[in-house]
Amino acid sequence: MPPKELMKLEEEIRSIESVNQVLSLADLTGTAIPIDFLPSTVREKMTHEGTQLMFITFANGTSDEQTIAAVEEIRTIANNRCLLGGMSAMVLDTKNLFKSETLLYVSIAVALSLVVLLLSLDSFLVPFLMLGSIGLALVFNMGTTFFLGEISYITQAISAVLQLGVTMDFSIFLYHKYEAAKKTKNDHLAAMSQAIRETASSVLGSSLTTFAGFLALCTMSLTLGTDIGIVMAKGVLLGLVVAMTLFPALLLVCDKAVDRTRHRELLPKFTGLKNWIIKYRKAILAVFLVLLIPAFVIYNKVEVYYKLDSSIPEDYEYTKAMTTLREDYGMESQMIVLTKSSLSSAEQQEMANEIAKLDGVDAVLNPNILEGYGLSQEMLSNNVREIFEAEDWSATLILSNYSIASDELNLQIDKVNQIADKYDAGAIVAGEGPLMKDLVEIADRDFASVNITSIAVIFIIMAAVLKSISLPVLLMAAIEFAIFLNMGIAFLTGTEIPFIASIVIGTIQLGATIDYAILLTTKYLEERKNRVEKVQAAKNALAASIQSVFVSAMCFFAATIGVGLFSQIDMIGSLCTLIARGAIVSMVVVVTVVPALLVGCDGLIRKTTLGLKEEN
Repeated sequence: MPPKELMKLEEEIRSIESVNQVLSLADLTGTAIPIDFLPSTVREKMTHEGTQLMFITFANGTSDEQTIAAVEEIRTIANNRCLLGGMSAMVLDTKNLFKSETLLYVSIAVALSLVVLLLSLDSFLVPFLMLGSIGLALVFNMGTTFFLGEISYITQAISAVLQLGVTMDFSIFLYHKYEAAKKTKNDHLAAMSQAIRETASSVLGSSLTTFAGFLALCTMSLTLGTDIGIVMAKGVLLGLVVAMTLFPALLLVCDKAVDRTRHRELLPKFTGLKNWIIKYRKAILAVFLVLLIPAFVIYNKVEVYYKLDSSIPEDYEYTKAMTTLREDYGMESQMIVLTKSSLSSAEQQEMANEIAKLDGVDAVLNPNILEGYGLSQEMLSNNVREIFEAEDWSATLILSNYSIASDELNLQIDKVNQIADKYDAGAIVAGEGPLMKDLVEIADRDFASVNITSIAVIFIIMAAVLKSISLPVLLMAAIEFAIFLNMGIAFLTGTEIPFIASIVIGTIQLGATIDYAILLTTKYLEERKNRVEKVQAAKNALAASIQSVFVSAMCFFAATIGVGLFSQIDMIGSLCTLIARGAIVSMVVVVTVVPALLVGCDGLIRKTTLGLKEEN
């Protein structure tokens, strides 16, 4: 743009609410002095093949609604003449992506879950009743999130899908109990009463573990964890209430219609598989023990990325802008050093010069540096000075060649901090790079706290529900093994996963799939209390549980795999893919390893479980 046109654009941008200051070469030269009169060092950093840089600062926070609105207005004013980068532009594009895809996520999850239910259940109507009741629970859950004030886009995007997946098994278990009760009772009301009692006793423990698993996310320092934790814990409770009240009522009211829409069960009985699992239980147990430690080692080697913008597709404006900055200007990231305004000009100059000598620093800008290029303080406009100077602070802008969240940039940030502290003990190093560095450190702490909390709380709940000390250890060992395998697959396939997925996947998979193990174990304990021999008890427990576990796991898989495959947002896609795969891995481990553990550790279980101390 000609200088006059550029300065006119600047004034339009400055007039936008929440925009603080705007700076370009035109502010250094005005309209009278050609850009070519500027020192070549300045021109090379600010221009490239007919394009030039403009810096815009905002009066509000990066993700503040006014800032996001300002970014939208700047794009409208620029009218395709500019590319707009920076974190606020990233937040806007991410927000728009989530909004455009959220309805798609729910639609895919419902459609695929419906297919699984139609194939797995013996009535064409029951799946619709099931999804209808769960849909009401979803509406109640999202409608009652207002008390949180606001939730993250990630929570809004995936909470409905997760709630559908983790609460579906409540209704599936009740339906199977109801169908079994009808075979022994002529009165459907009595059969439903028995089904509700039996389901409530077996589902109570599993729902509490799922509830506790999600609440464990609230121990995260990142507020995203609190968002997901509270919304999903609330969703689990609402799903349980609906499964125990509305869904039974719908089944009874539509009883005749359900009978008219019955069809032959397409789900196999798994007879051969059940017999094979029990026959080779010792070999299965040996494989589990041999692979447990290697699986844990691989689990800890999974590559994690922290770049938030990796989730944005290449054709979005933010990605185009950052690609241009990277390729044309060699600019990967920016940071700002804030020092007290009492620091002398000479000290600021020395600090800036020292920072400029660091490896990977592309340019350092502040009024003192510009003066070194021949632009005296008197030549700089008020707009330029206000970019770098406030009442109590002076700012130095650093352009880096190192990419966000890389080891090289983090090391560079440490060195910048050391230099800044040498000149001003109260100096602050801010910007996207330092933010990501802090995020890495916070994520590591959150990963540890969430895992420890979820394991401890779920262990206590399981000990109380199963009235045993040994069973929680055995069942959690099995599910943790499934988690190790799930994450290990990512390592073996060379897949990098987003940091948020690495933090929450263990808790979600543990909380959501431990109920498979509880269902099978509860049945095993019933058989042993009835003095059924341990191998036969395991076989009976597996026979009674395998179909419910299979249907539940496949529904959880269906609800999440579609989102994982279709989402354009890698953060969402990777998380849902991990959850979907985790459902299948947990199912396989539960129906194979858990029966082997129950039989192999039967003596220990009897000694450490109330009601089983007598010889059986």
